[in-house]
Amino acid sequence: MSNIVVLDYGSSNLRSVAKALETVANSDQSIAISNHPDEILKADKVVFPGQGAIGQCMTHLKKQELEEVIRECILNKPFLGICLGLQSLMDHSDEDGGVNGLGVIPGNVVRFSDNQIDENGDVYKIPSMGWNQVIQKKQHPLWEGIEDRSRFYFVHSFYVKPELDSDIVGSTDYICQYTSAVARDNLFATQFHPEKSQYDGLRLLKNFLNWQV
Repeated sequence: MSNIVVLDYGSSNLRSVAKALETVANSDQSIAISNHPDEILKADKVVFPGQGAIGQCMTHLKKQELEEVIRECILNKPFLGICLGLQSLMDHSDEDGGVNGLGVIPGNVVRFSDNQIDENGDVYKIPSMGWNQVIQKKQHPLWEGIEDRSRFYFVHSFYVKPELDSDIVGSTDYICQYTSAVARDNLFATQFHPEKSQYDGLRLLKNFLNWQV
């Protein structure tokens, strides 16, 4: 039995992520939600979802002593970050007056520029909310069966700017072209929400469950 743990630090979308994983899991794959370090460290794979503000996210991670747990998991097992689960991996975020992240991926989190005009003369709305294309910058096992420029669901006002191009596996156009997926070794993380992205999102989650690193 393969044990997959969805990391619980107080985010509101844990159940939807767990339910999506259960939908695509095989009979020998068990999905659990936990904030207990021992259970997370014993998992075969870990999913770090999140939505909301990064300040609260990092506060909860520190309070529950999960920062080092996450770093250790990223070193030793397949790890999927979603939305804040991506942004928190960076060195620093401009959100909430400036917050340090986990420092796993070199780079920063910045806010979309205000009052930008689109091709129709309308002001871009912030947060970016809805469906948008993801350009696959590199091949990766989690892209298997997903066509380039497939559409995924986004809800965010901030985006990541990795220092290294080698960490970037997906990008999206909204106000600017920004990084919407990163990968390194056994780590994969997305700005979009695969659990809300219908067929292609479920395919990505299934690819993660079947990913052999």
